[in-house]
Amino acid sequence: MDHVEVGRIWEGNAPNWGKLARMGCDLYRDHVNTPAFLAMLPDVAGQRGLDIGCGEGYNTRQVAGRGAAMSAVDICPSFIAQAEKLERAEPLGIEYQLASAVELPFGDESFDFAIATMSFMDISETEKVIQEARRVLKPGGFLQFSISHPCFSTPQWGWILDENGRRTAMKCGDYFEGQDGDIVEWIFSSTPQELKKTMPLFKIPVFMRTLSKWLNLLIDTGFALERFDEPKASTETLRKHPSLDDTTIIAYFLIIRCRAV
Repeated sequence: MDHVEVGRIWEGNAPNWGKLARMGCDLYRDHVNTPAFLAMLPDVAGQRGLDIGCGEGYNTRQVAGRGAAMSAVDICPSFIAQAEKLERAEPLGIEYQLASAVELPFGDESFDFAIATMSFMDISETEKVIQEARRVLKPGGFLQFSISHPCFSTPQWGWILDENGRRTAMKCGDYFEGQDGDIVEWIFSSTPQELKKTMPLFKIPVFMRTLSKWLNLLIDTGFALERFDEPKASTETLRKHPSLDDTTIIAYFLIIRCRAV
């Protein structure tokens, strides 16, 4: 499965994904992953940045709000249309383009930094994605991206429950087998029940690599590893959204920042 086929599958998800995200159903993004991502992000005011795999542009806008001049790409026309609609309604100076992360439509050393939030692990040509990100960065520029945590997002997994049915641990397996284009189906857990009855499940192609594969690829491509985070819900967040307590048991996400050398 190549990036073109991945894009076709994601285009099928995009309308409902964007609708549910705008309704606030993506709790893990809004209250765990994105806050941690922004907390780790260096000062980007006055810099030119690129969002790779921007989806409907939610995180692009968060970074633009910090004073960066943002460009963004996604392979799905529906996502780009959603992002541009919001940009027209509430302009932040973001330039969106329909493009693949495997073939970025920008010259060498065009950007001071690049971000990618939960997109790289959904693209088959992992090496090419990292190489393209490195190519468009200026020397000394940084790449910060989040992915599903390789150590816990394994082909075989399931919750271990105590005698009261409470989740206490997760079992993981087949870590080294990885996944290379397997389709998993799910929908945001906080989707209203009436919509769950009518909406089809998202179909997500998954390309899981080991942790060492990711880190060594970054090093081999010319990046210096700089900082990491494995976000979980804060105590305050758990008071408002107790369903996110599973993020305190295992790490769903891994955030990496590296710098072009």
